[in-house]
Parts: sequence; C-alpha cells; structure tokens
Amino acid sequence: MSSPHEPITSAQNPRVQRLRQLVRTPAAYRQQGLIWIEGEHLLTAALEAGLPLDTLVATPGLVQDGRCAGLLPQWQAASHQTLWLEDRLFAAVSDLVTPVPVAALVQSSRLIQPALLPDAPTLVLDRLQDTGNVGSLMRTARAMGYRQVLALAGTAALASPKVMRAAQGAHFGLHLVEGLAPDALADLRVPLLATALDAPHELHRTRLPWPCAWVLGHEGQGVAATVQARCAQTLRIAMPGGFESLNVAAAGAICLYAALPWDAAVPS
Repeated sequence: MSSPHEPITSAQNPRVQRLRQLVRTPAAYRQQGLIWIEGEHLLTAALEAGLPLDTLVATPGLVQDGRCAGLLPQWQAASHQTLWLEDRLFAAVSDLVTPVPVAALVQSSRLIQPALLPDAPTLVLDRLQDTGNVGSLMRTARAMGYRQVLALAGTAALASPKVMRAAQGAHFGLHLVEGLAPDALADLRVPLLATALDAPHELHRTRLPWPCAWVLGHEGQGVAATVQARCAQTLRIAMPGGFESLNVAAAGAICLYAALPWDAAVPS
C-alpha cells in the first residue's frame, strides 16, 4: 500500500498493468475477481448500498480536489486499502477522456451472483452486445422495481467499466447472474414475456402478469427462437408512427414499465 506522498510512478508496476487490463478488457474482472468502479457518483452509490470496497485508487491531487476531498475519509474508511497513483498513471489506466482522480476495486462476488432468484421480477438479456444498451436497461429495471438481471451467454459483460458507467449505480441494487444457458431459465417461477414485430397481440391492450420476467434480445437478431419458445406471452409494441424499429433500450423501457402493477405496491 502506498501513501499520497509516495504514489506509484512506473507504468511497468505490476499493479498498474493489472489495472489497465481490468479497465481495457471488458470481461477481465472474471479472471481477476475485481470490478473497477470509477468516479464520485459510483463510489457514493456503492457505499450507500453498503458495498465494501476492496481498494480505493486515487491520485495525490484528490486531497486538494474540492469535489472529492471531503469524501476521501469516508471512502478510505470503507476500503481495505488505498492505492495512490501518479496523475499520469491514473489517466493512462482510465478509459475516460477526462478522468476523475478516484476509483475503487470491488470483489466481483459482491455483485455477480452464482444462482438466480426464482420468484423475482426479472430482466433477461439474450445476447445483447452494446454496453450502452445493457447499462441503460439495467438502470431502467432498477428504477421500475425489478430485482434481478439475468444475462444469457453471449451478452456483454455486466460489470465491464462501460456497462458500470451506463447503469449509473443500478448494479448495487440488483441481483445479477451472467453467462447462463437458455435452459437455466427453467428455474424461474415467474412467466417469461417477450416482444416480436409479428406478434398478434398488442402490448398496451394486454393484461400482463406480475411478477414477470421480460426477455430482451440481440440488437439485430432479437430473441433467440429457443428462448422465445419458453415465453408465456409474445407481444407487439404498437408503433402508430409507422416506423417498425425501436432501439432495444427504448423497447425495454416500454415493456418494463407496462408490466408494473399500478393497483398494488411494487416489491422493493
């Protein structure tokens, strides 16, 4: 562990090289067992959720940073250790254009779980590739009261730095399981729902079950036929404007909202 007076200054330092791999390789957290969360917002959200930090990563300049210096004691108290990096090294590790001088490492087992919750309101991601879509859908699911996100094999890594940023802290309030085979969905006891352009019934005219599990599919291919076959209902989103295409994050937001039981309390 280094002090702010003795930050790491060499790009060849093994810890710096591991950090660069963690940030630049989307699924590196699966090998390292650590997840990179960067910036004041995500660190604050993690602590509000009671998530312990393995390592705080910062630059000496953070001590004088008016935005973050007041939070530094709190972040350090929640961390097992603090790793100080020279400013240029932090910038080299970060993939942000204008990186804030603080991040943290979290044990991946704190966020990625080994088994699904059978009865939880759920979002299922079937081979989604775009990290922005994945993060946006996770953010919407959390806001709408869904408790779980399941990622089938082939979906973008749920805890990659880009998905973490796009989700804006949603990770810390969701039960996350990834790398699942479609057969694992048989363990869900809530009905699966999906959409299709040629479905006979319109979403807004259909009474939906709650709790449920919405399946959102690959940006170009949609939901796989083998997964679609598991769904209790397949519905069509009405598009009176005549344009037959919605971004999957937009379509997902419509679906997640539509299923909420407004005449009853949504489980927290």
